[in-house]
Amino acid sequence: MPIQFFPRAGQILVCDFSAFQEPEMCKVRPIIVVSPRLPHRGEIVTVVPISTTAPKHDLPFVVKLSKNYHPDEDDGLACWAKCDMVMNIGRFRLNGFKVGRRRWETPQATGDDLEAVKRGMIHGLGMGGLATGPRITYVWQRIPVFGL
Repeated sequence: MPIQFFPRAGQILVCDFSAFQEPEMCKVRPIIVVSPRLPHRGEIVTVVPISTTAPKHDLPFVVKLSKNYHPDEDDGLACWAKCDMVMNIGRFRLNGFKVGRRRWETPQATGDDLEAVKRGMIHGLGMGGLATGPRITYVWQRIPVFGL
């Protein structure tokens, strides 16, 4: 049963990619939500898949998370966000982690993990030079403030 709410950025959910085809992601796997709710996009969510398979190469778009957020698995189990596979998907594909009869959990990633995934996305889109510039923080009425 899909979620009935719009997830927050940093929320960890389960996504059903089974209707996709190789070489696309095509199985059920955990994801991290990377976008806030945007105007006129109430049914679309931007996500990055999470994997417990270690990468073969050390690449800036494969980000090791500080912990495993899956509620039924050991927190110490290593997992990586595959930031080169960022995608926009329908909310109907998302669900929480089933942890009991009629019980689901939707963990929230740390701010550091979410920031690392966003930087990894920039590298995954081939724009790594943007990740080394000054950090932009939006304060109050979305006025950009550099270097905070």
